Amino acid sequence: MGDSRRAKISRKTKETDIVLEINLDGEGKSEIKSGIGFFDHMLTLFARHGFFDLSVHCDGDTDVDGHHSVEDIGIALGDAFCEALGDKGGIARYATFFVPMDEALAFVSVDVSGRPYLVYDAPEMAPMIGGYDTELTEEFLRAFSVHAGLTLHVRVIYGNNSHHMVEAIFKCLGHALHLATRADKNVKGVLSTKGVL
Repeated sequence: MGDSRRAKISRKTKETDIVLEINLDGEGKSEIKSGIGFFDHMLTLFARHGFFDLSVHCDGDTDVDGHHSVEDIGIALGDAFCEALGDKGGIARYATFFVPMDEALAFVSVDVSGRPYLVYDAPEMAPMIGGYDTELTEEFLRAFSVHAGLTLHVRVIYGNNSHHMVEAIFKCLGHALHLATRADKNVKGVLSTKGVL
């Protein structure tokens, strides 16, 4: 595993203009400007609980709605995550974590496999949390898992408060990815009989 697991991604479309930087071996510092207050809060929690230093600046068409900004940030974050991981040598690869948030309980299980797949299971939520469309949680996770090359299973086991359920997901995702991407002294090369991930 390399000494510097960092990446910077610039992504510009007719709908969004994103500059994103990540350091997988950071302290959980973040500067998030997505244009959607609640989503800023969620990415801040993701970075803090994953111990990732994360900077996100997005100029998006939030006058339409938040879909393009949230999905495109997921794409950029996935690309940056994949680049920062390099050949994935020396990492634990798998992790599972649970996070309680008051009455809500979230579960995330991840395989840094290079094979993108998302399973998302959550109770029905309020349509909006502030200016954030709760349906976009799944869209973000799908874009992120595809571009990061993650097999990602996310489930809210139970909960009533939509804010608590989404917050538990993002905190849990940070913790699971921190564990899966940490150095494991027992892993020589990549943790696969194929020799490549």
